[in-house]
Amino acid sequence: NAEYMGYNIEKAGENKYRITVAVSGFSEDELNVEMREGQLVIAAKKAEISNDQVTYLHRGIAQRAFEKRFQLADHVRPIGAETRDGLLHIDLLREVPEALKPRKIEIANSATINGKASKKK
Repeated sequence: NAEYMGYNIEKAGENKYRITVAVSGFSEDELNVEMREGQLVIAAKKAEISNDQVTYLHRGIAQRAFEKRFQLADHVRPIGAETRDGLLHIDLLREVPEALKPRKIEIANSATINGKASKKK
């Protein structure tokens, strides 16, 4: 259940974002971050410890596996991930293709024909 895993979504710049997920108790080897069908999927699963290795007198630290999904906007992609102090940081970048960016179209005036200045007679 991913509901208990806290997360933040931050705007880090004009086209930069960061998702931070609390992953306390999970090592980097137990975390998986991937893109699937436009979604960023973060999963964690603790390595199995056999019952004969550890005897608990009290077990109050949750070690539940989780999966959290984030639907990313168009043209947003992950560019890096790191863990630090029990937090997983995933940096995102929004890159709009040149063909989709707005561009200014010059408006011709009566002295301009086909984009070239006409010669007055």
